Amino acid sequence: MYRRVLLKLSGEALKEKTGMQIIDVVSLDKIAKSIQSIHDKNIEICVVIGAGNIWRGKLAKDIGIEDVSADYMGMLGTVINAVALSSSLKKHGVSSRVLSAIPAIDGVTEAYSIEKANSAMKNGEVVFLAGGTGKPFFTTDTAATLRAIELNCDAILMGKFGVDGVYTSDPTCDSKAKFLPVITYKQMLEMKLQIMDLSAVELIKDKDIEIRVFSMSDPNNFRRVIEGRDIGTVCKKGE
Repeated sequence: MYRRVLLKLSGEALKEKTGMQIIDVVSLDKIAKSIQSIHDKNIEICVVIGAGNIWRGKLAKDIGIEDVSADYMGMLGTVINAVALSSSLKKHGVSSRVLSAIPAIDGVTEAYSIEKANSAMKNGEVVFLAGGTGKPFFTTDTAATLRAIELNCDAILMGKFGVDGVYTSDPTCDSKAKFLPVITYKQMLEMKLQIMDLSAVELIKDKDIEIRVFSMSDPNNFRRVIEGRDIGTVCKKGE
């Protein structure tokens, strides 16, 4: 179905279930194997991962950390997760590279550029796009959308934590929430659905890039979507 995809992963899916560790080794390995299964189909892959397992904005407010500093802490959290998942991928024989929108860490990350990301993916490397947009006040949803546009991706595969697609309202709070198998970006904006940051939807609303939203409780769902299985919600341009 796709030539090049951006995987948007939830950081919370990496969290160890007891809450004692920020990264669960078993979950990390399962996600790495899922990415490997896509890579084996000769699909070019870039990855944006959140940092919800490491850092939450509410904690910053409770501590009294100013917004800009809190956002940079979140960006650093995405670097930690990207390096961990990149290392796990390499254990499975998949070459990967971590490119960061915030200053590079010698020997660990490299500075992000469109040219560098394109070249690496064409050479068969999985590219991790860490550090968000490099600027405060932007979510990883916005970073993922921006990078997908810059890198001419065919689709964003958005694995969510705790939800299996797009609903008319939050299904965890509203028993009458209806599942939407297909929705346009225009409808998402009109309905103000919070499945992703609405500023990210504004960025992509006129682009020919699909977003597939599905649960990543089973990491194999990424492969199933690539194989054309009817999983989650298709978000696309339209009226």
